[in-house]
Amino acid sequence: MPDENDIIFSPQLDIEGIARWFVENLFGADFGAVAAGAASWWYVFSIVSFAVSALLLVGIVYSMIRYAQFAALEQEGLRAQERAYQAAHEGGGTRSDARWQQVRARVSTDNPDDWRLAILEADIMLDELLNTLGYAGESIADKLKGARPESFRSIEDAWEAHKVRNAVAHQGSDFALSKRVAQETVARFGRVFEEFAFV
Repeated sequence: MPDENDIIFSPQLDIEGIARWFVENLFGADFGAVAAGAASWWYVFSIVSFAVSALLLVGIVYSMIRYAQFAALEQEGLRAQERAYQAAHEGGGTRSDARWQQVRARVSTDNPDDWRLAILEADIMLDELLNTLGYAGESIADKLKGARPESFRSIEDAWEAHKVRNAVAHQGSDFALSKRVAQETVARFGRVFEEFAFV
């Protein structure tokens, strides 16, 4: 039987008592006031934590949506390139290659009329390519407006080349077309055709 001099071990740890002793003896503060302050700070911390968690959740959902959109764009670009490759190599490729060689031959001459014909023919080929890629619109400009840079890396070349074609077609001989501009324009068309393996 234990008597009054025995120390009785209690497995239960008095956390509150230990905290009270530290606060009152080491810091000389009122434990009740400290506990009340800690409770209010814990309440604020809980609200802030909940708000941050909600923001992080929104960020995760947004990131997943954007990732899905970018993946869809990438797939669209790959499908467009596949369609262009099939069109160029399944019966139509030989014809496109021959026409492209003719365009390049015309722009290499010293005859400005040949340069104009080369640009007009290349623009017709561009229209056929855009149709093959599935871009909708009544004009080349309408079709290019529906293209995205993510799936059409040479779109700026297509726009600039088409602008020169419009000047050639609408202004005729009034448009001062130099050989350098003609060759640069044909080179722009060429970069578009090469991106989609059209020639």
